[in-house]
Amino acid sequence: MIIDHLKNTKLYYNLGSRIKTALKYIEETDFSKIKAGKYDIDGENIFVIINDYETKNRQNCKLEGHQKYIDLQFMAKGLELMGYAHRNNQKITTKYNTEDDYAFFEGEASYTKVDENMFAIFFPSDLHLPGIYENKPSKVKKIVVKIKVEADK
Repeated sequence: MIIDHLKNTKLYYNLGSRIKTALKYIEETDFSKIKAGKYDIDGENIFVIINDYETKNRQNCKLEGHQKYIDLQFMAKGLELMGYAHRNNQKITTKYNTEDDYAFFEGEASYTKVDENMFAIFFPSDLHLPGIYENKPSKVKKIVVKIKVEADK
């Protein structure tokens, strides 16, 4: 897992060409002009889901994990708490959905506040618990870039 500010994206360009493309996308895009929805960047290799929603109570959020995609989550407007746990032996509560690339888990997590213009990168070894309010529910605009894991060369 990586959590950082938009101004530091260049530090992570060397993590791979797809991650670099995704980071450049969040650097160069004015999300105030784009409506919620799914948008193509590079076919199934890289695509983006733009979300407008209200943050929730921790009990209404789920610890999730992915296998085929890395999540780059960028807070375009607002802030939320995000939970994180290294994937270990957590109990699976919702079996892995191969089509939509997710499973839900039960377990403990550490939390961090992700403010506007910050991003988090969650790899397949990372479980995450997004969408949690800090003190009370608030509106956010969050960009989730899905980056297909590159095969070892």
